[in-house]
Amino acid sequence: MRRRIGTRQRAALLTALLATVAALGLFRAGAAATDSAPPPTLRETGLYANFAALTIDPHNLPYAPQYPLWSDGATKRRWIHLPPGKTIDASDPDVWLFPAGTKLWKEFSFHGRPVETRLLESLGEGVWRFASYVWNADQTDAVLAPAAGIRNIVEIEPGIRHNIPAVFDCKACHSSRKDEALGFSALQLSPDRDPRAPHAEAPPAGAVNLNTLIEHHLLRGFPAALARRPLRINAPTPTDRAALGYLHANCGNCHNPGGAAEVLNLQLRHLVAPGATGEPALATGVNKSGEFAIPGAPPGETRFIRPGDPAHSSVLYRMATRNPLEQMPALGTKIADAEAVQLIRRWIQEDLPTEQSAGAAKP
Repeated sequence: MRRRIGTRQRAALLTALLATVAALGLFRAGAAATDSAPPPTLRETGLYANFAALTIDPHNLPYAPQYPLWSDGATKRRWIHLPPGKTIDASDPDVWLFPAGTKLWKEFSFHGRPVETRLLESLGEGVWRFASYVWNADQTDAVLAPAAGIRNIVEIEPGIRHNIPAVFDCKACHSSRKDEALGFSALQLSPDRDPRAPHAEAPPAGAVNLNTLIEHHLLRGFPAALARRPLRINAPTPTDRAALGYLHANCGNCHNPGGAAEVLNLQLRHLVAPGATGEPALATGVNKSGEFAIPGAPPGETRFIRPGDPAHSSVLYRMATRNPLEQMPALGTKIADAEAVQLIRRWIQEDLPTEQSAGAAKP
């Protein structure tokens, strides 16, 4: 039997909700700037040099994050346009600030054809405009989706259909203290790519990465100490590295300092800033209790991450379920990521107990 929600849990949920509302920018000065209408069609956004031939403008550079976000098995292509003469403020290497006019596109394809292309356009000062464009069946046009999104637009598995997200949903994932361009960051663009990252993508021809940004002086204020060595998650085992990277990309957008889920005290974003020590996911997740209890688990047995005990690890449980009241991520996915669930289960079962025992044996 599931335990009843107590006063403490209701307070935590309310606080989390208020944090989410604040993160969505509803109370942020200047948020009204995002109300300006995006172009009505994808061809007008500047992505293509020749829309009829679907030729990408060469000024828009492709990229591929080393830890892709799970989107129900969608195949994706991504591009960035940085205004000429402008640079990215990378003085905080964990949260880059992009100049006004920066555009990022992400194309989602299912069953071999594009279904939607999302656009993020920087308005400056950490404020972004969000838009989704819906492709017609013969791929001759893609038009702006309503701000409320479109439900059940295409079947992706029997009985499961893809939703075009609402602008509100986009902001729920991309907003913390400032709106963020997820997937285009120092760790995600590191040339030291994780070969075991779930759903790893080979960078496309001409893809931009951290080295090319540095070499072309497109990063401003990026710490010199980080520029001298390839960025990676330093972990004891390959499984550790892949697991922490997956949590960073798929959970850390909310579970981070300043994120919508900050109040829950579970930090899953890997930090690369100089002086960052330890691993937040381990420090805040391993053997730590939250308000959520796994259904059927004995009282007090649930932990965020319980070494050697996947059955009582709520992070794994919520990744694996698609009960809309329990699943994580809460938005953007209707199908559990089976590859990642297997990875996190193996990490909890096999790697974490070994590392804890090794650590305990040290004087």
